[in-house]
Amino acid sequence: MWHSKDVYYLSGSTGILAEDLGKSLLCQFPEISFNAEKIPFIQTEEDAQAALERIQSQSTGRYPLIFSTIMNEDLIRILDIPEVEFFNICNYYLEKLEVLLEAKPIRISGTARHLDESSMAKRVSAIQYSISHDDGSLLKDYDEAEVILLGVSRSGKTPISVYLATQMGIKAANYPLVEEDLGSLSLPSAIVKNRRKVIGLSTTPQNLHFVREKRYKGSRYAKLTTCTHEISQANQIFLRYDIPIISSDGGSIEETATQVAQQLSLSRLPHI
Repeated sequence: MWHSKDVYYLSGSTGILAEDLGKSLLCQFPEISFNAEKIPFIQTEEDAQAALERIQSQSTGRYPLIFSTIMNEDLIRILDIPEVEFFNICNYYLEKLEVLLEAKPIRISGTARHLDESSMAKRVSAIQYSISHDDGSLLKDYDEAEVILLGVSRSGKTPISVYLATQMGIKAANYPLVEEDLGSLSLPSAIVKNRRKVIGLSTTPQNLHFVREKRYKGSRYAKLTTCTHEISQANQIFLRYDIPIISSDGGSIEETATQVAQQLSLSRLPHI
């Protein structure tokens, strides 16, 4: 068994797709250490030859892994040599689709990035919105939100909002349930009228205690009894207003954000 392996992500464009797919496969081998490098924008035969020379000089005799999304067949022939383990992520599917669709693919890398220029504008708009509507800011603009995340302090609202905006192009506002809300078991009118966009984030008292204790050690705010009481009150609010609840405990930010988008049937923008 290999204890370490060199890995290269090659692309005719940004390399994001090659890297994401490669990492999703390699993470299944945690006992092996991977030394990774991304080489994007390989668009000419000279680029391909230079990339190959770089790889061979750094990984002599070690049969490095190459994950590639390059579609140009001439460039693929240069890179797919016996001294490397070449995984052409797109080629297999393109060839199969070519048969099924009875049409020839154009084989131009980065095409998806240019199909819809409005997607970038939408992503930027979502990021700007989420930043300006973090932590209960500008409730008057909540009609424009695609999702409104509710939860007690430190339940994960901000990082999930940021992920929804930056990775999915979704306008996400987030609102912290403060003492006034929790005590009255009620919500501001701006949220109530948009409650079909609202998701409640919950967690366990133990996890909330751990997160708060790291920043405010020994405080009443971080005590387990306080965390338990606030989560109980928050859950009562969610029940009262028929707000779906998603647990932010135990899962990654990506997983929780995906659950939020699925719950509200929100579509994400394509990777760029």
